[in-house]
Amino acid sequence: MPKESCSFQSLPFSSLFKTYVSNYSKLSTFYAANPFDKEDLKQKAANFEFSGDRQQAAKLLKSFNKPFNLHQKALDNLGRLEDRETLVIVTGQQLGLYGGPLYTVFKTISAIHLANRAEALLDRPVVPIFWLADEDHDYDEVRSLHLFNKNGLKQFDLPAKESPLPPVADMKLPEGLQELRDDVKESLYNTDFSDGLWELLDGCFQTGHTFSQSFGKFIVQLFSKHGLILAGSNQPDVKQALEPILQKAVSEADALKKALEEQTNSLKEEFHQQVTVYDSNLFYISDQQNRIKVSVEGDGWFAGEEYRWSTADLIAEIKENPERFSPNVFLRPIMQDALLPTLGYVAGPGEVAYYGQMKQFYQVFDMEMPIIFPRLSATLIEPAIERIWAELPFEFQDYSQRIEDLESGYVERSEQIDIEAIFKEWKQKVDKVAELQKEKVAEIDQSLEGSAGKATAVYFGELDKLKGKVYRAVKQQDETQLNRIRKTKLNLFPENGLQERLISPIYFMNKFGLDIWDNILKGLDENASFNQHKLINVQ
Repeated sequence: MPKESCSFQSLPFSSLFKTYVSNYSKLSTFYAANPFDKEDLKQKAANFEFSGDRQQAAKLLKSFNKPFNLHQKALDNLGRLEDRETLVIVTGQQLGLYGGPLYTVFKTISAIHLANRAEALLDRPVVPIFWLADEDHDYDEVRSLHLFNKNGLKQFDLPAKESPLPPVADMKLPEGLQELRDDVKESLYNTDFSDGLWELLDGCFQTGHTFSQSFGKFIVQLFSKHGLILAGSNQPDVKQALEPILQKAVSEADALKKALEEQTNSLKEEFHQQVTVYDSNLFYISDQQNRIKVSVEGDGWFAGEEYRWSTADLIAEIKENPERFSPNVFLRPIMQDALLPTLGYVAGPGEVAYYGQMKQFYQVFDMEMPIIFPRLSATLIEPAIERIWAELPFEFQDYSQRIEDLESGYVERSEQIDIEAIFKEWKQKVDKVAELQKEKVAEIDQSLEGSAGKATAVYFGELDKLKGKVYRAVKQQDETQLNRIRKTKLNLFPENGLQERLISPIYFMNKFGLDIWDNILKGLDENASFNQHKLINVQ
């Protein structure tokens, strides 16, 4: 299915990410292994030592997945987690409404593909896992979705909520979901696949169900048939199992901050810093169930105005109530990899960057960073877009420019035909011939010389009319092409960003079928390593 690829170097990605996928050796000191080198993968697997409890992990994940009605292949993978040879490839994402942006399914496809590839290469079990970002509290990032419709691009939003808020996973989908659902359904064209899509969505996303329940069901319905299972840390029994990690986040706070700062500063010598380093890597769930950042103050700790602890008291609170503590962006991967035998993590470009800050951070926990695999990055090309794109003078990456620059670039190209020069030369040639013929007519009858001149003038008048028609035709053609450029730009780079970062997957499911992701997964080359942006034709 993949049509062709486009280098990340010509697209709007960070310098660090572009270097990671094109010149890994330049960043090798910041990461555990080269994700594009099979020998590195084999070596990492051969040396892998899991200090966690596989039996406990399998038990916790069986409990975590019980509400989601997994496919038999995923249930089999839950059983395989107890095998001491089993490794996992993990990815994860926020619990977006109706699946979030396209990159959510691209991450999931990547984890499944890479797990299958690693299992074949290593000849040992490798299980794909989707880690629900069930402790994130950024409601604004998950309450919206964007779709293409007949008017271009439309945003749909659930009602806003004021901070502080509990983890999004625990929030229930509000009454406003029904109105949004009806607006989305009206906006999408009715196709042969619409009934199936809404049966799926209405079965997963229901008023009164939590974001975690709804999003988890959605991912399971699409991908557990490929062996994917779910994981997360926003469960009391999981927090209890990971209590030592939470304690160490406090007892080793100075060492952890130093580890992050040292590696971040080294990274900043040439690249940007993705995530700010703080004294603490914890949040606290208040009595009102709000997620509040834990901060350091002198020799003590505090969360908001109400909660204050000494270091000893905070550790005691963690031991007694681990479920009331939540990790930040740096601590979450540690908890994930303490629970699971993680060979690799499938990351988006931003995650690749912040993992570059973490190698020494892992070492404070006596752990090794997993291999960081870039996810599949892709743009889906619809047949209508492919047809008009073929008639336009731009490459894929050109559409990342501002629309004004694309339009002016096209007009400059079309103005290479000098209409004035064409008609000026035409008139000059006609005038030269006409003068000779007028003289011959005059020799025959002097009184006809004026009539001959009028005939030439009439001809020139017709040329002027023709020139006007040519100008109007060019203008009309230009406007048609400019409209095509605008449509192509909107589809490939909506709001000046890559399609995968904004558009909801349900747009493509409604138009091309619920099995579109199965087909893309099936169409990937077995050696695909996702080091370029893919352009995928969908039909």
